[in-house]
Amino acid sequence: MIEWRAGALVCAAVMLMGAAPISNLPPADNQKLARDLFSEIIALRSVHDAGTKKVADALAARLKAAGFTEVRKLADPKYPHQVNVVTRLKGKGKAKPILWYGHEDVVEARPEDWSLPPFKLTEKDGYFYGRGTSDMKDQVAAVAAAMIRLKKENYVPDRDIIVAFTADEEVGEEQDGLWYLLREYRELIDAEMLINPDGSSGSIVDGKRQEFGLQTSEKSYVTYTLEVTNRGGHSSQPRPDNAIYALARGLTRLEKFQFPFKTTATTRLYFARTAELESGQVRADMLAVAKDKMDLAAARRLAKDTARNAILHSTCIATMLSAGHQENALPQRAQATVQCRIMPDETVEGTKAALEKVLADPAIHVSVRGLVTIAPESPPTPALLSSVENVVHSMWPGVPVIPAMSAGASDAIFTRNAGIPSYGVSGAWEDIHDDRAHGRDERRAVDSFYESVEFTYRLMKELSTVK
Repeated sequence: MIEWRAGALVCAAVMLMGAAPISNLPPADNQKLARDLFSEIIALRSVHDAGTKKVADALAARLKAAGFTEVRKLADPKYPHQVNVVTRLKGKGKAKPILWYGHEDVVEARPEDWSLPPFKLTEKDGYFYGRGTSDMKDQVAAVAAAMIRLKKENYVPDRDIIVAFTADEEVGEEQDGLWYLLREYRELIDAEMLINPDGSSGSIVDGKRQEFGLQTSEKSYVTYTLEVTNRGGHSSQPRPDNAIYALARGLTRLEKFQFPFKTTATTRLYFARTAELESGQVRADMLAVAKDKMDLAAARRLAKDTARNAILHSTCIATMLSAGHQENALPQRAQATVQCRIMPDETVEGTKAALEKVLADPAIHVSVRGLVTIAPESPPTPALLSSVENVVHSMWPGVPVIPAMSAGASDAIFTRNAGIPSYGVSGAWEDIHDDRAHGRDERRAVDSFYESVEFTYRLMKELSTVK
């Protein structure tokens, strides 16, 4: 009776919201499994300092109980609490496997900052609340539930379906998560393509399902340090070679600089398809930018919007400053951090050279901070687009599927760099005015969660079928 009431409430909520029909929801037993999994892993505080071992143990136990015999828990011996899980559903071997991915870790959440317990799944007013409900334990639960459902149905795909649940995505570590698996266990996860459901593919605007995104590329994350040093001296005897002033002049030049506009196969498709949702000058400008030869005037008009500007070219912005060592001393050092997001076909050294040219002062030393991974665009092929559209339109008829390049970063950059085309897609929907990932009272709409479980199941079947 309790289970029936929960399912009835979900269905009623879906109907009241004018969202998806009941057929978009998974069977009751799979709903219960998905929710139980969701609740279990939300309660596990898998922040960086605590590690992902408990989540990995919970997922591995669920998979083994469902009959998966090849369940590997893998961790770098130097980071024993950062545990990854890899399993697969064996297929007929007609093509290379499809790899599904999901990160087990979350960002920190302090109970005093939330109105509800962050590490407890709470259902309230049609939403699931808790840290990781939208980034991305909802999708980890959806992927695990879909795999278990396929196993229970004795489904044998044309190709293997591999799943990797990984550690440390949120802190950007390369040594113990997906990059570690690629480096040490490539044979376990080698695939024709990766599906990365990290985030919401569906966008809701003013209560209406507007578009469904398919991420095919992302800008690379590169941080540069700008530094000026000199011998300093006493502040009572100023000299013209002041480190702070030299750095400030360079940053002022950088502020006025803009990288050239450019498009990729993904962004041309993005603008062409998004134009159908617009009207007037915006629609005309998008169509003009979608052409092989870009209309620069149209690009300049579109770039007035911050989000569109971010995908029209590489960007570099000063984010931190540090200078001087005492108030009565001339500064011996002035330092700035400049954060760049560069287009898929750009390079670290090429961007560094562009910065040095703009700064126009040999006294400003430019260096790269940390490790950098550069990755090419994954092609938005007609076959892949057709497959995703088949599943999307089976659940939400008429919603346009739009390839997109992310201005942010994800672990898919590692698989792209390793030669595995990677695509960001999930069945979750997000109100663009209410994105709470990493924030206070993070949440996922109840109907959106259950639909994403069904979407994942259908997409796994679609992509594992060789046509």
